[in-house]
Amino acid sequence: IDWTPFFISWDLAGKFPRILTDEVVGEAATALYADAQEMLKKLIDEKLISARAVFGFWPANQVNDDDLDVYSGNGEKLATLHHLRQQTIKPDGKPNYSLADFVAPKDSGITDYVGGFITTAGIGAEEVAKAYQDAGDDYNSIMVKALADRLAEACAEWLHREVRTNYWGYDPEEALSNDELIKEAYKGIRPAPGYPACPDHTEKKTLFNLLDPIAEFDKAGRSGVFLTEHYAMFPAASVSGWYFAHPQAQYFAVGKIDKDQVQSYTARKQQDLNVSERWLAPNLGYDN
Repeated sequence: IDWTPFFISWDLAGKFPRILTDEVVGEAATALYADAQEMLKKLIDEKLISARAVFGFWPANQVNDDDLDVYSGNGEKLATLHHLRQQTIKPDGKPNYSLADFVAPKDSGITDYVGGFITTAGIGAEEVAKAYQDAGDDYNSIMVKALADRLAEACAEWLHREVRTNYWGYDPEEALSNDELIKEAYKGIRPAPGYPACPDHTEKKTLFNLLDPIAEFDKAGRSGVFLTEHYAMFPAASVSGWYFAHPQAQYFAVGKIDKDQVQSYTARKQQDLNVSERWLAPNLGYDN
């Protein structure tokens, strides 16, 4: 568990474990941490919440510069993953990244791969939190949700390690400490749709179609997770994203993009411009 974001969610700024001895917030942080450990033990001992994950890997190639076609084992195209490219002016020699750059181009003749995952540690969490809230115990209601969020991230981190060392196996000799895992000192990335490297939340639908096709809006499938009409995940304590194994793969922010790229993206996704502009609003480098 990466505890630092847990304390941030309670408006206590500081890096764990140093925050426990901080002159300003150390006492409050220590008390909160003790309560969290007690609640965590209760959730585990009484099996009040559970975790679940689905993941997969597909042959894939870069197409149209910024997109990825993914295929079945017999070469049938299953889906296209649409990505965006950084468009701000960079110093000489600095590339303008797209996630599609981390997969071999189709015309290279190389069969590359991409992965995806959906994981949650929130099965049962909403019910436990509501029971506390109904009893007038807002503190423990918030505590359950905060812990479920941390457990979901821990589950995603654990699964990514298993992918690297076993299931995909592109780094079988990896032997990192917990601190090194939290610092992401490993090969490969797991960017999530809706976050800086792939800011379009609607791409989650493609991910869910590939991994959990039974799931519908407001109805969970085998992953235990479903998307709302606004592409938020439920349970809230859920994490999903793509796996890239390229040794130079790195996180980045797409940042502001111009209308020409939005128009290209719109054409590739075969949707109306206003739909693209709605979902990419924070990234638009122009008035619409």
